[in-house]
Amino acid sequence: QVHLVESGGGSVEAGGSLRLSCAVSVPIASIHCIAWFRQEPGKERELVANVNVRERGIYYGYSVKGRFTASQDNAKNTLDLQMNDLKPEDTGVYYCAARDAYPCLLDPSKFSTWGQGTQVTISS
Repeated sequence: QVHLVESGGGSVEAGGSLRLSCAVSVPIASIHCIAWFRQEPGKERELVANVNVRERGIYYGYSVKGRFTASQDNAKNTLDLQMNDLKPEDTGVYYCAARDAYPCLLDPSKFSTWGQGTQVTISS
């Protein structure tokens, strides 16, 4: 069974950077799709980045494209998320999620395994 543990959240001012990490309990190469989502209270879960592990293709959500970079480390079994030029609207709980099938869909309901989340707060 796959377990995901996020780390690296915190509070920074707008324009700053944070790096999140998702530790995976199994070889990351054995997972089909792994993604970052985020959620603010009262809002739907939003896709941040979706990684096709085998092909190393990455899909970014429109609001983060050009500012966020996801990277998988097969040796460490981690999926990191480098977040630059952070904005107050990036505030939320960031979740790592895994899907054990292709295609790598964007719908959070298609992901079966979730981490506990890590809080990111951006002040203006």
